[in-house]
Amino acid sequence: MELVKDYARQETLGPIQGAGKWLGMGAAGALMIGFGNVFLILGILRLVQNEYGKSFRSPWVAIVPYFIALIATVIVMTFAAWRISRKKSLQKESR
Repeated sequence: MELVKDYARQETLGPIQGAGKWLGMGAAGALMIGFGNVFLILGILRLVQNEYGKSFRSPWVAIVPYFIALIATVIVMTFAAWRISRKKSLQKESR
């Protein structure tokens, strides 16, 4: 009976602990990438505002740095989605 209990623990708790560690590392990595992307976009926004700020004095033109940051955000998100989908397609080809 003890052998059955040990086997059940080995086959259930072991994979659950491994999955928890895998999920924790994935969540931490996603947070770090997210923070990095936010700081990158804010840096681009501040760069455009500081270097070309005098060009954007009128109210309607003052929105241009934000549109530039939005375009940079779309580019970063598109690149990330492309890399994720490429990795998945490579995994399908290897099967």
